[in-house]
Amino acid sequence: MSRSYPIISITGSSGAGTTSVKRTFENIFRRENVAAAYVEGDAFHRYNRLEMRTKMAEEAERGNKHFSHFSPETNLFEELEKLFRDYGESGTGTVRHYVHDHEEARLYGADPGTFTEWTPLPEKSDLLFYEGLHGAVVTDKVNIAQHADLKIGVVPVINLEWIQKLHRDRSDRGYTAEAVTDTILRRMPDYINYICPQFTETDINFQRVPTVDTSNPFIARWIPTPDESMVVIRLKNPRGIDFPYLLSMIPNSFMSRANSIVIHGSKLDLAMQLILTPLILQLMERKRRML
Repeated sequence: MSRSYPIISITGSSGAGTTSVKRTFENIFRRENVAAAYVEGDAFHRYNRLEMRTKMAEEAERGNKHFSHFSPETNLFEELEKLFRDYGESGTGTVRHYVHDHEEARLYGADPGTFTEWTPLPEKSDLLFYEGLHGAVVTDKVNIAQHADLKIGVVPVINLEWIQKLHRDRSDRGYTAEAVTDTILRRMPDYINYICPQFTETDINFQRVPTVDTSNPFIARWIPTPDESMVVIRLKNPRGIDFPYLLSMIPNSFMSRANSIVIHGSKLDLAMQLILTPLILQLMERKRRML
């Protein structure tokens, strides 16, 4: 953790809603004049798209049916920890981008499914903002969680996560339901071992819970909407959080535990603005005192 160069880490699996949370942070940064250096977690995958497909096929031939993007074998955890450490110490670091599609290919000048070259972060930034799979990961070799000043977990309940992945991969990527199901099964051990434990390390978790029947996510015809959901917000250390104020500002919210507040799904952005803005301002005030 760094007082002079704070790091905010957003952690959640693909399709969990981390991109929506990122947009909320971007709005807060713009409103409060905070210059953020952005880092995407998939930039620290070990293999590009073609290499990953090849490695997956090789591992399958060896009998490994659980080779996934969630594991240490397929990610540059040491390099990610080095980035967090370097930024916390000096406000510098080296990053790259993973090119997702043709639009990004035109922007970065690299083919879809590949990485750009490693380049330095912008020279002047107020904080580092990470969004990806492993922003709070801890293994026997790395402890990325220890370097972040504010760690946010974004995770839907598992059935909802599967529904979101099924719909996204079928509509956006043309996969069959059977292929997506195979992917879910392949990733499950790494999800249990490397994704779930991070939500114990996070300072705040936002977990979306559907209020409609998702008993069989593999036949769901549509993704439950925010109006059909509740969000459980868990704060690891609730000291200093004005829960009565939050309850008064967020309609129909209630406390489920001493450190947890439940809100209607449509009020997630409002809740994040109310909870996160003071925490970001605290980081900036602490930074200014160190200058």
